[in-house]
Amino acid sequence: MPIALLALTISAFAIGTTEFVIVGLLPTIAADLGVNLPSAGLLVSLYALGVAVGAPVLTALTGKVPRKLLLLSLMVLFTLGNLLAWKAPSYESLVIARILTGLAHGVFFSIGSTIATSLVPKEKAASAIAIMFTGLTVALVTGVPLGTFIGQHFGWRETFLAVSALGVVAFVGSLLYVPKNIQHNKPASLLQQMKVLGEPRLLLVYAMTAVGYGGSFTAFTFLAPILTDVTGFSANAVGLVMLVYGVSVAVGNIWGGKLADQRGPISALKIIFLGLAAVLLVLTFAAPYKWLVIATVLAWGAVAFGNVAGLQVYVVQQAENYTPRAVDVASGLNIAAFNLGIAGGAWGGGLIVEHLGLVHTGWIGALVVLGAFGLTALSGRLDRLNPRPSVAGGKTRHVAAH
Repeated sequence: MPIALLALTISAFAIGTTEFVIVGLLPTIAADLGVNLPSAGLLVSLYALGVAVGAPVLTALTGKVPRKLLLLSLMVLFTLGNLLAWKAPSYESLVIARILTGLAHGVFFSIGSTIATSLVPKEKAASAIAIMFTGLTVALVTGVPLGTFIGQHFGWRETFLAVSALGVVAFVGSLLYVPKNIQHNKPASLLQQMKVLGEPRLLLVYAMTAVGYGGSFTAFTFLAPILTDVTGFSANAVGLVMLVYGVSVAVGNIWGGKLADQRGPISALKIIFLGLAAVLLVLTFAAPYKWLVIATVLAWGAVAFGNVAGLQVYVVQQAENYTPRAVDVASGLNIAAFNLGIAGGAWGGGLIVEHLGLVHTGWIGALVVLGAFGLTALSGRLDRLNPRPSVAGGKTRHVAAH
């Protein structure tokens, strides 16, 4: 593995950690900054909105910037954003810090695949992308629990300081080892992206993605306060539960990809969305009981991100049928839909917590996920009524996604 690819993987690890570690720290941050839990939940929403905007808009606007310069600039922005979070004197400044790091996140994953494939021979391109995206999975398994542990024992600010240090390591690695002259095609313009958004069948897939993840994050955003306030875990135990969740996510991603290969994306997505809805419903009743909630979180991790492969493969298949000249654009916009779902789910979960209570995020999230199941069934029915080559056989091909 080229050392430059390792630098990209470290970058992905740092970015994945800073995106999701906030979930385990929400009660601590809310108490320290004197805000309520719904306001703290906006730190998840606004980060995700930064990603959703940064991915398509800033990638298009920075199309002429040399890839290495852009990569280094993004890691500087990422590191500064986390340093600002470390020293944030108020809730408002922490919000700004989260938006800045979200913008860096969006562009990084838009250009990361291009850079990764430029580092290896063509026949190893898919493996290079997979290695880089491994940083995200490892972040969920190790970075998020470790960051939560640091936040619980040394203060939430020190978590962001630690992530900043990772950003410095990634910057130095990229500076030293990523080649200067990376060939790249100019990213799609905003006009080209708008054309993709004019295709109803692709909009349906984006709705599946956004609604599915919105339902999950309605509850997941407030997992830490559920564990402490409803279940009765100590704050120190939250990091261990997040570790259980992360390990389950890693297994679930592999299982979800194999399921999509074996049964086709639509069948796989329906199974996973139903499983996710069931888990969220069970969470409502399991929340007061420690061992039941751990088992529920374990099952939740297995289905929470298991649909990523199926959704990305399916959007590529639909793009090949309806917008064949903009497949990459269509795939990238699905990442934006993923983050819009996170933003909406975290915001909606905040409203539920404020007006109904923490435990109600589970069953309401389940209803939202059932909406994604309905959209998936509708899309499958439309495929059968109007069969196209890319979806006719039901077989899939793997693509990296986040």
